[in-house]
Order: sequence, then C-alpha cells, then structure tokens
Amino acid sequence: MIRVGSLLSLFCLALAAAPAAAAMVGASVFDRCKVCHTVAAGAPSTVGPNLHGVFGRKAGSLAGFAYSPAMKHSSIVWNDDTLPKFLRDPQKFIPGNRMGFPGISDERQLAGLLTYLKQVTQ
Repeated sequence: MIRVGSLLSLFCLALAAAPAAAAMVGASVFDRCKVCHTVAAGAPSTVGPNLHGVFGRKAGSLAGFAYSPAMKHSSIVWNDDTLPKFLRDPQKFIPGNRMGFPGISDERQLAGLLTYLKQVTQ
C-alpha cells in the first residue's frame, strides 16, 4: 500500500517537472521563431525584434527596430494575456502588423513557448 507521504512526494515531483517539460516543448517551438528573433540581452534585432525583456514592454517600442505603423500605434503591453492572443493569430490581434507568421493553434505548444520565453527573456 502506498503511503500518503509517498503520493504527496510524487505529486510534488510531477508539479516541479511540468515547467521543465513545458520549457522543452517551448524551446522546440522557438526553433521556428529564432529564424527572425533573438532572445539574448544586447543581441541585435534581425528580421524581427530582439525579444529579451518582452514581458512588460509596450508593443512596437524596442529602439532601433523598424516596426509597422500598426504595431507602433497599438497600445498593447506584452504580458500573460496579450502575448498568447498575439501568438495565436498575429494578424487578427494586431491587423496590419508585419510579422509573417500564421500563429500557433496548438495550446500545448503555445503554453510551452510562453514558459520558454519567460525563462530566456528575463
């Protein structure tokens, strides 16, 4: 018979492993993004803006990157609510933006990408 303490330990291990597993999924998803985006502090923007510090940043505000007027004039601040909406369907969330990406419809992949981005862009 399994003891309650053992079950609790297994549950805690599973909870601790979940973010790591999500980040692994997210790293794999980010392979598609890194063609255009960098995440390292101080790295140059390429086709897309550098994403370091993206959480809490106003959309279209990273100095030195040529954003679309739609992105520059949006009042969006990237956070846990806005970033998933944008990544699901960039053109629907900010019509007229220049990001040539169709979006992520798979919720597991999206959650993994957000977990990964939170880790690597802080």
